[in-house]
Amino acid sequence: MVYDFHTHTSLSDGALSPIELIRRALVNNYHTIALTDHAATGELSRIIQETAEICALARSYWDILAIPGIELTHVPAQAIAETAKKAKQLGAWIVVVHGETIIEPVEKGTNLAALHSPHVDILAHPGLLSLEEAKLAAKNDIFLEITARKGHCLANGHIASLAQQVGAKLLLTSDAHSQQDLLTPSLADAIIHGTGLDDTAKYQVLTMNPQALIKKLPLAR
Repeated sequence: MVYDFHTHTSLSDGALSPIELIRRALVNNYHTIALTDHAATGELSRIIQETAEICALARSYWDILAIPGIELTHVPAQAIAETAKKAKQLGAWIVVVHGETIIEPVEKGTNLAALHSPHVDILAHPGLLSLEEAKLAAKNDIFLEITARKGHCLANGHIASLAQQVGAKLLLTSDAHSQQDLLTPSLADAIIHGTGLDDTAKYQVLTMNPQALIKKLPLAR
C-alpha cells in the first residue's frame, strides 16, 4: 500500500481535478492521499473548503483515506506560523510548508519558521537542511520529506542522513502534479534505497511513519 501526503491538483498547478487524482491514486494501490495544493493567504479558504468537500466525498464511497491539506508556498517566513494556524482553523488536516529546495528562490528562514510552528506537519523538500534544523524537526515531531519530485529530490540523501543522525521522522511523498507522478510500491522502494537507507529504515519511512501521522489526524480522534 502507498501513503502519499503531498500532491497537487487543478486547484493550483496540478493537471488533474481533485476527484480524478484521488481516483487514479486508488487505482495505483494507494491507501492514503493528501491533497496539498499551493497557497498563501488569499487562496487559503477557497482551496481548503473545496478540497475538504471532495475528500469527504471520496472517503464516503471509495476505500481510500483522502486528506484535505495545503502547501504553504513562498509565504514570507515571518508569516508562516500565523498562516499555518489559520489553515488548520479553516479545516486543513495537514499543513505542508514548501521548504528551501535548492532549485527555487525560497526565502531563507522558511525551514526554521516551519519547524518552530506547532501547526506544521511536514517540511517539504528542505534542501540543504542544517543539523540544528534537523534536531528541531525531531524535537517538534515535524516530518521531513524525501521526495520523488525532479529537482527537489537532489537533496534526498542529505536529508535522509541528517534525519538518521538525530532521529527525525521521514516521509516519502510524490509531490505529484499529474497522473505520471504518482507513486507505486516499486518506485517507493527504489527511491528509499537510493537515499542509502537500509531495509529497517525503509519500513519505518514507508509504513510506520505514515501510520504515525495518520494517528494525529482529526479523523483518528
